[in-house]
Amino acid sequence: MTKRYLIVMEGTSTGCSAYSPDLPGCVATGATEPEVEQRMREAIELHVAGLKQQGEPVPEPHSSSSYVEVSA
Repeated sequence: MTKRYLIVMEGTSTGCSAYSPDLPGCVATGATEPEVEQRMREAIELHVAGLKQQGEPVPEPHSSSSYVEVSA
């Protein structure tokens, strides 16, 4: 079964970091956005595998995102 989790990427002074709001504690870092996206994919796969191995429930994806425009 395939699930689609939201990841949030943020720039840092040394590259990028990312996390998934649906999977607390699941984070990754990288030098570029593509790198951190790939690392997050791997981190989520490991996180989910660990939850299953421990008999814990795997959270359903429920987060979403959107942009709003404002005058600034």
